[in-house]
Amino acid sequence: MRFSTALAMTATLTATTVALVPAAASAHGGAPPQIPTAGGYGGAVSTVDPTATAVGLDVLRRGGNAVDAAVAAAATLGVTEPFSAGIGGGGFFVYYDAKHRKVHTIDGRESGPATMTEDIFVDPADGLPYDFAEARVSGLSVGTPGTLATWEAATGKWGTRSLGSLLQPAAKVADRGFAVDATFRQQIADNAAPFAQFDSTRELYLPGGAPPAVGSVHRNPDLADTYRLIARRGTGVFYRGPVAADIVRTVQNPPVADDPAAPWAYPIRPGDLRLSDLANYRLRFPAPTRSDYRGLTVYGMSTPSSGGTAVGEALNILERTDLSEVSRTQALHQYLESSALSFADRNRYVGAYTPQPVLDRLISDRWARQRACQIDPAQALTKPVPPGDITASGCTPARAGGKVEDGQSTTNLTVADRWGNVVEYTLTIEQTGGNAMVVPGRGFLLNNELTDFNFTPTQGSAPDPNLPGPNKRPRSSMSPTIVLKDGRPFLALGSPGGATIITTVLQVLVNRIDLGMTLPEAMAAPRASQRNTAAVQAEPAFIAQYGPGLGGLGHTFTPVAELGAATAIEFGRGGRMIASAEPARRGGGAAGVVHPRR
Repeated sequence: MRFSTALAMTATLTATTVALVPAAASAHGGAPPQIPTAGGYGGAVSTVDPTATAVGLDVLRRGGNAVDAAVAAAATLGVTEPFSAGIGGGGFFVYYDAKHRKVHTIDGRESGPATMTEDIFVDPADGLPYDFAEARVSGLSVGTPGTLATWEAATGKWGTRSLGSLLQPAAKVADRGFAVDATFRQQIADNAAPFAQFDSTRELYLPGGAPPAVGSVHRNPDLADTYRLIARRGTGVFYRGPVAADIVRTVQNPPVADDPAAPWAYPIRPGDLRLSDLANYRLRFPAPTRSDYRGLTVYGMSTPSSGGTAVGEALNILERTDLSEVSRTQALHQYLESSALSFADRNRYVGAYTPQPVLDRLISDRWARQRACQIDPAQALTKPVPPGDITASGCTPARAGGKVEDGQSTTNLTVADRWGNVVEYTLTIEQTGGNAMVVPGRGFLLNNELTDFNFTPTQGSAPDPNLPGPNKRPRSSMSPTIVLKDGRPFLALGSPGGATIITTVLQVLVNRIDLGMTLPEAMAAPRASQRNTAAVQAEPAFIAQYGPGLGGLGHTFTPVAELGAATAIEFGRGGRMIASAEPARRGGGAAGVVHPRR
């Protein structure tokens, strides 16, 4: 196996680390450095943001564990990456407990209102589904947030610090501010029209009617006050108290501006999220998905995420071929075909209520054999491929087709501590900018997570597993993944990117385990995403490097600027860790270790 050789190569990297800085480093010259790769000991953090990484490292240095550091970093991302995550959203938390050598998960996915019906996104006036933008920028798209409940449960079960203390660094960042970078400004610019529709959002993110300048200081005192209120009084204020009331008021009576700077093409529709929906929200703690791949054990997230199942199925299909012994073109051909088959099955079978026997079947070696037999090394399958027939044997496919979701925004973080505990956490508010509504006086955006449901049936005469329903959680593609070797961590990784999360995680795993790349090389390598569509979405560098060879096998490509923004940590001998973040995608990420050398 090549991964052992690549690990030795990775260990030769020059040890670097994010310097210890005050958690609320000022934007006036005190911002932490942004370094994408760090090697060392005593714990590691990788996020998309240098301030969040610095906060997590500070917690580790002060004796906190991986869960403490992950929650503090996530709260900070709610300040510095507010268009991708925050307490107005949800996510999936995967935790490796070193003491008991066991993987746990928390499902903090948003849930729909108790009154939600299957046709919530169908216009009663004409019987047609709403356009995505109309559904997104509305109260209809908002699910009950699960992020804060996730933080409370994780710290209560596995942490060593109180949630209140872990919110304080993020509150300081929100109060003191941070320097606006090009990515932050561009995300506002891309949302300028929907943000301008709401007084609260315009006031916070469009000062003077325009996105803030790069290098200016952005502050969010309302969010700082919200964090401190929760720290003092507990999460009850969010789920049953005054913050809950403000969330419900915002959803039911959107704070529409009387004089929006730009007209909006759609009516802004209210939603029916109620106080009882927030009060009745409950986390789930499902068993993780598990699959074996070339002597490694891969753990992921179960439903309502499809990530663990889809990644596991694709890996099982890929395992039928020794990718290290074939050409790079053939290895990538196998990767693309396996992903397409996995997505066909995901779309047909996986939703919030998929029975466990079906999930077990999809991630089994037997099922992988049934699907792998369709791959022709000499010719790409015609896309979209139909899903497999879960009731049959052999290669006979079912007849129903399947919808493929577009990629959306999210954020991801990876944390490990000196005791060997690991957190892989993907959190989101769905679209970049969520539903575009900042809760007045509270400083955070609400999610548009319910647009992850299929608006109308997509599976022909077969049942669609991802239609809306009362209290239901929409299907997700988030794929926080922890890989063990001989029962101990080898690699932890995850990424944002909507449905492309699955392919990003899968491709990094293939790069690292099969193709002989070091972890930083596997992260930086150009990406392609085949989600059972006629053309493969791919970064320009991928098309330039591999397009001619793969084109000869029948693959066609649609260029996309970038795919994913992954974070990862690899675990080597003697407690050494390699933390890796994106060197360029989404403005680059930040990785750090507690001690760069022993």
